[in-house]
Amino acid sequence: ALMRGMFWRADIRLPDGGEEVPPAGRWPSVAAIVPARNEAATLPETLPTLLAQRYGGELTVTVVDDGSSDGTGEIARSIGAASPGGGRLTVLAGRDLPPGWSGKLWALRTGLEVAGRTGAELLLFTDADISHPPDGVMRLVERAAGDGADLVSVMALLRTATASDRLLLPAFVYFFAKLYPFGWSNRPDRPTAAAAGGCVLLRRGALERAGGLEAISGALIDDCSLAAAVKRSGGRTWLGLSTRVRSVRTCGSVGSVWDMVARTAYAQLRHSPAALAAVVAGMLVLYAAPVISAVGGLCWAATSGPAAGAAALGTGVCGWAVMSATFRPTLRLYGVGAPVALALPAAGALFTVFTVASAVRRWRGGAGSWRGRELPAGP
Repeated sequence: ALMRGMFWRADIRLPDGGEEVPPAGRWPSVAAIVPARNEAATLPETLPTLLAQRYGGELTVTVVDDGSSDGTGEIARSIGAASPGGGRLTVLAGRDLPPGWSGKLWALRTGLEVAGRTGAELLLFTDADISHPPDGVMRLVERAAGDGADLVSVMALLRTATASDRLLLPAFVYFFAKLYPFGWSNRPDRPTAAAAGGCVLLRRGALERAGGLEAISGALIDDCSLAAAVKRSGGRTWLGLSTRVRSVRTCGSVGSVWDMVARTAYAQLRHSPAALAAVVAGMLVLYAAPVISAVGGLCWAATSGPAAGAAALGTGVCGWAVMSATFRPTLRLYGVGAPVALALPAAGALFTVFTVASAVRRWRGGAGSWRGRELPAGP
């Protein structure tokens, strides 16, 4: 709670700002690139928010139809034709995926060719399921300018439509922040580097210094790999939360969260069985031991007298209370009630299972699939 960058406070956020019309002055040109694979259901809700941005500089939007089978490209074009901001839009057909590239990164690389012709100073990589507020691009550019950051990323607010979503998705954000404390990632003197791939604003020069997308072409965890490459090359990164940048995708089940975590968790551990064992042991100590201690102490006290289980009960309750208290700021971000904080041990158990499942997938020779495409197992 105290020694890992106060990761749980959920207080590093992209400012909302008050004005939606940008003030007078020079604003750098921005090229937004949206990799889209089978996103016909989400684009009608998200693409208009990009085309309607109130931004004082030049803004172009390129949607890369990454081999979709649901008419994603045609839907994107029809949205552009019906939008007042449709002049900003270009829709590209994705090219065949070459060896050594992940699908999303190759789609971004394809979009970069158009961005290169516009001469844009800043690149915005944003997923097809991300909805932006009208002043979203302006706020990202302001953050980059104010902090001197080469990469600015926002973790979008995930949609919590079901009871399992309301437990697991805030827990996903909580555990991500523990792996990559935002405060540490935002400090140039710390090696920690992280980004949230749904919304990344990046200086073109910083990407070139980091070796371009070619430097991370096969990365399954492409967002954090990009942030690490930028930071290694001398750039500054900033990562924060937002309640206005939102994902419109609905997870809806434990299985969908399982797939989301299991496709990358073992890669996060560098495919190390020793790291996996350490993580499982650590999760048991942090999230299972307090519950076992509290319940065991209560049972012990019930059978042998109050004094018998007092130490076990007291330490267990204290541990459970601390973990619940650290979960509350993230739950407040999502508008989820305080009682759910008591269920963090259950979320911890499930995420431990998801991590083990990720390793099992790897041991069986694959990394699963994403958007209907088999993922490479990686080195």
